[in-house]
Amino acid sequence: MSFPKLLFDFIYHQQEKFPQEKCYVYKKDNNWLSISTKEFINEANIASRALLNLGIKSNDKIAVISSNNRPEWHILDIGTLQIGAQNVPIYPTLAEKDYEYIINHSDAVYCFVSDKELLAKVNAIKDKTKLKGIFTFDDINTETNWNTFLDLGKSTESQPKVEERKKAVKPDDLATIIYTSGTTGTPKGVMLSHRNIVENTLVSADALDLKDNHHRVVSYLPINHIFERFASYYYQHMGFEVHFAESIDKLGDNLREIHPHFIPVVPRLIEKVFDKIVAKGSDLSGIKKGLFFWALGLAENYKPYNQNSAFYNFKLKIARKLIFSKWKEALGGELLFMVSGSAPLQERLITIFTAAGIPIFEGYGMTETSPGVSINDLRNGGFKVGTVGKALKDVAIKIAEDGEILIKGSNVMLGYYKNEELTSKTIIDGYLHTGDIGTLDADGFLKITDRKKEIFKTSGGKYIAPAVLESTLKQSRFIEQVMVIGESQKMPAALIQINFEFVNEWAKRKNYTITDVSTDVNLIPRIQKEIDICNANFGNWEKIKKFEITPEEWTIEGGLLTPTMKMKRKNIKEKYKHLHQKIYSS
Repeated sequence: MSFPKLLFDFIYHQQEKFPQEKCYVYKKDNNWLSISTKEFINEANIASRALLNLGIKSNDKIAVISSNNRPEWHILDIGTLQIGAQNVPIYPTLAEKDYEYIINHSDAVYCFVSDKELLAKVNAIKDKTKLKGIFTFDDINTETNWNTFLDLGKSTESQPKVEERKKAVKPDDLATIIYTSGTTGTPKGVMLSHRNIVENTLVSADALDLKDNHHRVVSYLPINHIFERFASYYYQHMGFEVHFAESIDKLGDNLREIHPHFIPVVPRLIEKVFDKIVAKGSDLSGIKKGLFFWALGLAENYKPYNQNSAFYNFKLKIARKLIFSKWKEALGGELLFMVSGSAPLQERLITIFTAAGIPIFEGYGMTETSPGVSINDLRNGGFKVGTVGKALKDVAIKIAEDGEILIKGSNVMLGYYKNEELTSKTIIDGYLHTGDIGTLDADGFLKITDRKKEIFKTSGGKYIAPAVLESTLKQSRFIEQVMVIGESQKMPAALIQINFEFVNEWAKRKNYTITDVSTDVNLIPRIQKEIDICNANFGNWEKIKKFEITPEEWTIEGGLLTPTMKMKRKNIKEKYKHLHQKIYSS
């Protein structure tokens, strides 16, 4: 076959070039099971025929909600796409009202869910939608489970119709509608074509230094998010052996079982991994503890491309053997590198992990760009800490006069579903207005500095970029989440959610128990020390003058974080308006 042009071409490309006995690997009843490329294609065709027998027409929408990544999701995805219909993935953590909105707005006619809990949520709003039926991946009800669905397509009689539909699909046709997680307001339906994602996948494959098909990868990030969705097509294209993690809680155990060569990551995961590593180091004693923190301090001063001295490199070699090798073992022992996306990652963590021999390549993208825009790469001087790398091939990056990042290329979305007005405000003269503020240096490296909508001005007329302050504050082991406030106020301040696990351990070491984190007489001055360390890096007008500690954790379920762990600033400000008033009334 020719080079992939449509999303379902990737799996056929794999079958032709490097068919896998273990295309997808998953755990069931504590045993690892797998399906081959050939079996996957066969089941995808069965799914296509089943959908045809349900009366699915070209451009019909199929909603899919899964609490875990699994082969059925991908089989259904290819089965849907190759008959010209569209997959509408939905976050499992959303509220019922959001399910209702997305299902209705997308015009979904069928919905697939992974389990009993999600079935109950969809059933609760089904009568308010146009859904003709709901199927479950889990074996819950014999009438509506996955096997019953596949039974509808077991006969090969309609396969010629599937082939006919496949031939009718064009690269610029709509492939999927992905609803953004919505840090503000109602979710927007991002329309992505086959071309959008396919061409972005192909240029990203060139940008990542994984060239043979003998690699194991782990799928664990939400598949409804464009980052993991795109990664899944990349894996198909490259012929990688894809292992599904059981859950985020079991990821550590799964990594040690699977021994992956590559994983995509999000900043919160790396932060948590690092906190656990440092906690274990802190529990050591004597020379072992000394060696741990010596190695950590050494790693913080790492520079790529042999910019450190020969003596530094000698010491780093020792640190890698004695200390960092254990970090690598904890991540499976064979990890070549990680790619971080979805939100800014602390420069310090990129430096430390890269020094440890586990490079992290930070990239930039968004749902509207399918997702890739730029990425770091150690080859040919393409790696610079503090940036999100250079533009991918055929992607143009321009910085507007006000600092906004503008993107042009085949990766730019078709538009927002049923919202031409917003589309015309977002894509102007072929350039996508990202809403992000950044700079391009002389070498072409892109640096993200803030969100355009999040920058605010104090009453003194000074501009504050909260993301920079927040990223610096989150380097503290005491602070898990922080939101900088102060729009039209006399100075910036912060609402802080502490790292409850670490703070409780800290208190335990001091032989006392914290009853109220918001008012604790020992914790508050300790947090102030962390604030002071942060403030030393900023101008006087940017310094955090006051802060309040929130009594509970900020969660997705509580409506304070998006499913990708970004802060819902409006919701946080509303929930803690009494703390806002307390800060600025004195």
